[in-house]
Amino acid sequence: MRSERSKGGSAAETTARHIEGLILEGSLRPGDPLLPEREMALQVDVSRPTLRQGLKMLEDKGLIVSDTAGGRRVAPLATSITDPLIELMSDRGEVVEDYLELRATLESMAARLAATRANDVDRATLTRCMERINLAHDEAESRNEAEADVDLHLAVYEASHNIVLLHIMRALSGMLRKGVFHNREKLYARSEVRDVLRDQHRAIYDAVMARDPAAAGKAAEDHMLYTRRVMSEIAAADARLEISLRRIQGGNLSPR
Repeated sequence: MRSERSKGGSAAETTARHIEGLILEGSLRPGDPLLPEREMALQVDVSRPTLRQGLKMLEDKGLIVSDTAGGRRVAPLATSITDPLIELMSDRGEVVEDYLELRATLESMAARLAATRANDVDRATLTRCMERINLAHDEAESRNEAEADVDLHLAVYEASHNIVLLHIMRALSGMLRKGVFHNREKLYARSEVRDVLRDQHRAIYDAVMARDPAAAGKAAEDHMLYTRRVMSEIAAADARLEISLRRIQGGNLSPR
């Protein structure tokens, strides 16, 4: 952090800027616990009073929060897009289509960039995610496979080394984990769909690892277009089931 001190400002401000940079680049992730004060002060090479002042600046900005154990952690930043409008949109079928259309474009972009920019650390992370997908698939653990699915996509975003794209996609992934816009459990409940998704994730992974941006972009776009089609089929099937149940029950307005 010594080189940052030449930018001016107090030591506390420099400390705050350093930690802000780690948050912005994704090295410190939303919810990550921070080291105890003594260890952190050693890591950033400042006194503990200076560190406290820097952390207070970050707390005032909402970037750092205190946890129940008395420590500090990164605030849950950009983990979802929280707004009443989002909840309103999530109930509209046409908006779900728009969401998946957007994802197809952004996922393709992220995969192309990852194929070009991924370093050895990124590639090792991608490999671990792909191994988790394969293990969960082989053990028919649909919930674990769905979680590993999201983590693989996050690893691709990180490997893209585009900070704006990373934080936008983290927010969308946070919504995905919470079932906003579409229910992943319904997607992974179908064994034939799970097989296709695993193969598509493998195609994205293989193309990124082969440093083939064109193939990576196409694999990611094909994956999202397939997801969009299957989710549309699931929604249509659910709608038909609701109609059938209403017919049996007389629309809940008949004593039969």
